Amino acid sequence: MFQIGTRGSKLATTQAGHVRDWLIDAGFSSELHIVTTAGDINMAPVERIGVGVFTQALREALYRGECDIAVHSFKDLPTAADERFRLVIPQRQDSREALVARDGLSLMQLPEGARVGTSAPRRISQLAALRPDLEIRPLRGNIDTRMSKVTDGELDAVVLAYAGLLRGGYEDRVSDIFDPEIFMPAPAQGALAIEAVAGTEAAAALDALVDVRATAAALAERAVLARLEAGCTAPVAATSRWNGDQLTVRGGVFALDGSRQLTATAAGTAVGTAVVTAEEAMELGAQVSDELFAQGAADLLGQ
Repeated sequence: MFQIGTRGSKLATTQAGHVRDWLIDAGFSSELHIVTTAGDINMAPVERIGVGVFTQALREALYRGECDIAVHSFKDLPTAADERFRLVIPQRQDSREALVARDGLSLMQLPEGARVGTSAPRRISQLAALRPDLEIRPLRGNIDTRMSKVTDGELDAVVLAYAGLLRGGYEDRVSDIFDPEIFMPAPAQGALAIEAVAGTEAAAALDALVDVRATAAALAERAVLARLEAGCTAPVAATSRWNGDQLTVRGGVFALDGSRQLTATAAGTAVGTAVVTAEEAMELGAQVSDELFAQGAADLLGQ
């Protein structure tokens, strides 16, 4: 019986529950094991707690044998690979950003000076560019806690990952879904990262869960972040799409006040019937980040 390590939040256990069900369908008995992380206890903004706060405790529990498999939101992992583990990416949920607002309002329908909750610099900068009149308020907590700020009237709206809302069954609360060409999501948003200690029976079982196209797309987006040497809390975004056998990757770096937005795109086509390999996908991401550097990304990130 594989023990699947997960955070205890509703979203985390729902995501890990999907992985459990996929493994069971593939013939591997599995159950969830809750691991408490520092990010579940400390409610300070993530950029103050540190990159990887939600994943380090899971990885350590995995390595010491407390669980056999760990499930992360891929966007929360540090960009540097951890050679202790085998990492696979299964089928991916919608990567777009979404708005949960009072009265079902869209972003452009919010009144002047509306209070919008988010602590992510990537979201803050893009909101500032689209609606400089908004009052951006810091926001932490699970999905229910964040949405309750709107229900209780403390905020007019919150920006959340659409994937989490879909996985949690909250799609009826969504009032606006952002076009990723206009409001870019976090690199690898909507993708799960499933890990097991390399060389173990559990690591071999993960073969059954790999989605090759989702893997290529997510790795390409993460390569943008890695090449820019920016953490998951930096004002860096990336998105990608498959059009037949062509993978197109787009990245952005933003000034926090919304005054500058740098974007770049790269595309690659699969050879024959094979999809883009992981290495080719990451090279696309590197091309995007190189173009962003050429446009002045280092100056923006330095700010």
